[in-house]
Amino acid sequence: MPDTQLAPSQPASPAVRFEDFGLSPDILRALADQGYIHPTPIQAEAIPVVLQGHDVMGAAQTGTGKTAGFSLPIIQLLLAHASTSASPARHPVRALILTPTRELADQVADNVKAYSRHTPLRSTVIFGGVDMAPQTAALRSGVEIVIATPGRLLDHVQQKTLNLSQTQILVMDEADRMLDMGFLPDLQRIINLLPKQRQSLMFSATFSPEIKKLANSFLKNPVTIEVARSNATADNVTQVLYKVEEEAKQDAVAYIIRERGLKQVIVFSNTKIGASRLSRHLEKEGVKASAIHGDKTQAERMQALEAFKQGTIEVLVATDVAARGLDIAELPCVINFDLPYNAEDYVHRIGRTGRAGASGDAISLFTDKDARLLVDIEKLIKHNISRLELSGFVPQRSSDRRPRFDDAEERPRTSSSSRSSNSASQGSGGGGSQYGRSHAPRKEKIDPWFLKPYEPAAPTTGQDGGNGGEGNAKSPKAKVAALLGGLSKR
Repeated sequence: MPDTQLAPSQPASPAVRFEDFGLSPDILRALADQGYIHPTPIQAEAIPVVLQGHDVMGAAQTGTGKTAGFSLPIIQLLLAHASTSASPARHPVRALILTPTRELADQVADNVKAYSRHTPLRSTVIFGGVDMAPQTAALRSGVEIVIATPGRLLDHVQQKTLNLSQTQILVMDEADRMLDMGFLPDLQRIINLLPKQRQSLMFSATFSPEIKKLANSFLKNPVTIEVARSNATADNVTQVLYKVEEEAKQDAVAYIIRERGLKQVIVFSNTKIGASRLSRHLEKEGVKASAIHGDKTQAERMQALEAFKQGTIEVLVATDVAARGLDIAELPCVINFDLPYNAEDYVHRIGRTGRAGASGDAISLFTDKDARLLVDIEKLIKHNISRLELSGFVPQRSSDRRPRFDDAEERPRTSSSSRSSNSASQGSGGGGSQYGRSHAPRKEKIDPWFLKPYEPAAPTTGQDGGNGGEGNAKSPKAKVAALLGGLSKR
């Protein structure tokens, strides 16, 4: 279906205030508690449209306040159904907010609780990697707003601890990732559980033409709101590129952190093992670092994030699990240890810095093999990233990073033929070569019993003998024939 298009807006006028939207005094009080008076452009555009009941596709640069852009009008709309009753039946799930990652779900839940703290509305967050029991207890007590990741949401539906039959509003945060092929089957199952008559909202920093086509199958006459050019990066983020050799990238990250005196920085790696290795390398270099990726338990990930926010960890090495939605106040810098495979992830990564109007730095390392990825990124953001020399950086030699072995230790591993000839010379009693002497300890491990000549065992009365005399007198063959049924009875 065709959508209603709103042209990209200019920054909201300072004269515009949250109270101009007709929000409840309880909501305004919660905003005042956090020092919020004037809305951001995406909030100024989205809040009135959502309050009017329209479906919305909201595109804005990351860090511009999309969460408040949909959560504030949702709270306002649900206040008509708010109840102070303790009965769970008076608190059905009326709004569902889906997010692609656990970290983003947790952050959105914190914002929703902060905005609704002075209202009777209840909210909870459910995601995988943690015990279901506390989540089940919260759902059974009754909540109006649920923030969830798709997999764990379906787990609760299957356990019959969650009913979506009265849900009036569906939100897909970071919708481009939610509609990625990996999420689409679960998302379709969830949508089938919802009432046909509902309001659907989609918010993200990036919307490709393919995503827009898919979104129109879920939304009804959506209003598209773009407060900045699609896939644009923030002007207050300085982006630079440093070309380094692949084997020198770990040293380059440590050098940048030391030279710039960075005390809070997120470093992005494309792989989980790469994130872990870089974290360990930085620790060896005296930098307080921790890794966060999908192989970590949810408790470990949340602990690392909390330590990073508190400043006890200076560097958080992360995969793209942390690229979406993490809001860390005054984060001065992000570093791309690897350029992302998906160009849109670059926009999300560097969006972790320069939030809420603050300035920030986005540093990327690249090698010759990253040429195609770099072309895709610059094509997406529609400008070239500055390429600079990493002055003063002298990478360690590869020989300095690996333990060295002397010749005597290397020789036993030179070739299989040397080892074979050496074994033969030892077995035949010869052993004058230096290779034979280097393998001498292995000879001592052979049990001497196996080197003795064969000695027949003495025959034992009543048993089968392997040799002569009494053993044969017992007619072992007759016994075998009897067992086979080959003897006539006597």
